[in-house]
Amino acid sequence: MRWLLFGILLGLLLLIPSVFTFAGAVVAWLLDKPVFVAFVLGAAARPHLPRLRGWVR
Repeated sequence: MRWLLFGILLGLLLLIPSVFTFAGAVVAWLLDKPVFVAFVLGAAARPHLPRLRGWVR
């Protein structure tokens, strides 16, 4: 299913070149926001971090 959606997206990008330009502009705009980039990196790393069992005194 993931590959099917990826193929549809790639087909649209190749079929309509202006969509590719727009998608590139959106990605560049999002990467320009440091808070958004930090949130995404933190959300991606969260499942791999060890769980804390409580506060240590």
